Amino acid sequence: MTIEEEKLDYLTVIKRSGKKVAWNGTKIALAIKKSFDSLEKDEEKHYSEKDVNKVYNAVIKRIEKEYKNEDKIKIENIQDLIESELQKQGYPDVYKAFADYRERRNISRQIFFGEKKQHKFLKALENLGLKSAHEENSKRENANVDGDTAMGTMLQYGSTVSKEFAKAYLMKPKFAEAHENGDIHIHDMDFLPMGTTTCCQIDLNKLFKNGFSTGHGFLRQPKDIISYAALAAIAIQSNQNDQHGGQAIPAFDYYMAPGVLATFKKQLKQAIYDYLDLTDLEYYINMDKIAKEIDKIKTIDIDLSMFDSYTKGSKQVERLFKKAYEKAYEKTDRQTYQAMEAFIHNLNTMHSRAGAQVPFSSINFGTDTSPEGRMVMRNYLLATDAGLGNHETPIFPISIFKVKEGVNYNKEDPNYDLFRLACEVSAKRLFPNFSFIDAPFNLEYYDPNNYETEVGYMGCRTRVLGNVVDPNKAITPGRGNLSFTSINLPRLGIKHGIVSGETDLDGFFKELGDLMDLVKDQLLERFEIQCSKRIYNFPFLLGQGVWIDSEKLKPNDRLRKVLKHGTLTVGFIGLAECLKALIGKHHGESEEAQKLGLKIIGFMRQKVDEYAKEYNLNFSLIATPAEGLSGRFTNIDKAVYGKIKGVTDRDYYTNSFHVPVYYNISIVKKIEIEAPYHALTNGGHISYVELDGDTAMNVDAFEKIIRVMHDNGIGYGAINHPVDRDPVCGYTGVIGDFCPGCGRKEGEGVPMERIKNASLNTCGGR
Repeated sequence: MTIEEEKLDYLTVIKRSGKKVAWNGTKIALAIKKSFDSLEKDEEKHYSEKDVNKVYNAVIKRIEKEYKNEDKIKIENIQDLIESELQKQGYPDVYKAFADYRERRNISRQIFFGEKKQHKFLKALENLGLKSAHEENSKRENANVDGDTAMGTMLQYGSTVSKEFAKAYLMKPKFAEAHENGDIHIHDMDFLPMGTTTCCQIDLNKLFKNGFSTGHGFLRQPKDIISYAALAAIAIQSNQNDQHGGQAIPAFDYYMAPGVLATFKKQLKQAIYDYLDLTDLEYYINMDKIAKEIDKIKTIDIDLSMFDSYTKGSKQVERLFKKAYEKAYEKTDRQTYQAMEAFIHNLNTMHSRAGAQVPFSSINFGTDTSPEGRMVMRNYLLATDAGLGNHETPIFPISIFKVKEGVNYNKEDPNYDLFRLACEVSAKRLFPNFSFIDAPFNLEYYDPNNYETEVGYMGCRTRVLGNVVDPNKAITPGRGNLSFTSINLPRLGIKHGIVSGETDLDGFFKELGDLMDLVKDQLLERFEIQCSKRIYNFPFLLGQGVWIDSEKLKPNDRLRKVLKHGTLTVGFIGLAECLKALIGKHHGESEEAQKLGLKIIGFMRQKVDEYAKEYNLNFSLIATPAEGLSGRFTNIDKAVYGKIKGVTDRDYYTNSFHVPVYYNISIVKKIEIEAPYHALTNGGHISYVELDGDTAMNVDAFEKIIRVMHDNGIGYGAINHPVDRDPVCGYTGVIGDFCPGCGRKEGEGVPMERIKNASLNTCGGR
């Protein structure tokens, strides 16, 4: 609230329905801003936030003058003053837009909702139908949906209707109002009526054990690595239709390894048959007995002495078995590569959600030291390195290599070669990212004899591991986030720093605590909606036993007894701008700011821990992954408070607790500053570092950065760097003015493809 606004907080606003509400100047600023925005894309004249502030401040002064002896004001009178000031301040085109919009809203209320319901519903539908994605924000909310396609637009129509229904009928007005004002952001509000959960780490072993149904047919238990990989992609696709967020596989290497072994057994039997056809050695070999022996083997790294009883001293038979083994191993390795290649291609082409999206998908791997698991990982990384059909960098699945001392971190570790290969591939293709089991907050749950206790991240950063509901089920598979809502930290910083004229930390923490309590109540309200659903509402997620313990549910059971294992999560945006507003520096600039930043996020973590204890539910704190949200908050705050240097003077707020990307800081220092926040954000986190140049030419330096992340206690990290591709010759790497592959100059023919950011919103959180 600005100083001018504070003078008006004695006023009560009378809405058209006759309902009385407290004064809220933010809504006036938003109404004015939207009128300017409605022209910005179509008129040659460009309006800035200064124009919005000019009209806004004039309206506030008029209200202060004309209603100084009043205790209430009608909403219609406020709108009359806005129209008057738009004309007086010299904005006739904006006045017309505001007046026209006001009239259309009146007609909409009469025709569609009547006098009692006041919504932006028809206007939102109009924008979806008539504007392109670059003009209409709501069409860009989900980076994985093409809002300009027929199916994409259809999804957005459904989304718009669902949001308005949720705000009008399914949530308390105070929650909807806090969202509309920009105090908080309720993610994926359009899915609230359906009661969907956000994301899940899929236990493929459970699905593969007896086969599963997609609702359109039953799929048998897979028998080879090709089938394992195909069914893994189908499971991800099917599960996404039951959730509004992303799908992950927590132990891809362990889950795929049995498929490698099954393939090897088939290939070994076939190779022996094939060699027998070329010889007259049937006398030495009882194929039925050998086939039974092969069925018993537990690994592809077999000891050929198992066949000694069949050789009867014949060197020729010994050579036959040796050649058969080599041929079977070679074919198994080749089929594993083909399976991984197909898996990647499927997840970048197969559609879900009415055909408008490829699945949000992530896989975690890195710790299976068996020959089969190692074969899966090596071939997956090689297939990622090769790229898609025209050598494009595959976006999905977001792959995450799990780093662990004693397994793959040190050069003497059994999987170090795969860690090194992961670094090489990531240096070229942006992925995999890296998670760190040795981070203390991940290590506390780790049991070396149970890979289910290894941390698994969603590609976006969501983490689900601890379990206050049942500590014996503090595992990753079968669990996920239920919903999350984010708090606008910069606004609190502005109100208790810049607007107050001095740093008021007591006021800041008091209001932050109040907002936390508001979000907690909103999450609990949404949780009740989710718990009211039944198995048939989620035929794959629950009907096929993907979610933990869901196989124990009876058909008519409510879902509380299983959904309680998921997380209810509070998020935040813009710690850096919040600190700038409070004390003039962000945490990358001063130690004082870093201490205050840790105090703020530590306060939030303490609150969610208190909620978890009080309600016996997994409340957690997440470093919000939705990059688009930071722009929404900034636009609203800029309209209310104007352009504030270092706070609202950009088009976005900085992601979660990150040091601002524009701030010049060393990689090591950035990691050191951000690492402590990982320990506080138990609902999920990620740290990025930005590199220029061709990182594929210096893998040692790349690996060193990953080691710095590990040694500083980072939970999940990624390295962003340029990834260019010439679509003509297929060259992938850093491309300057000329393509190193074919010598083609930039600007000649088809444009070069350039990617620099690995921070993909694969949670679907909006």
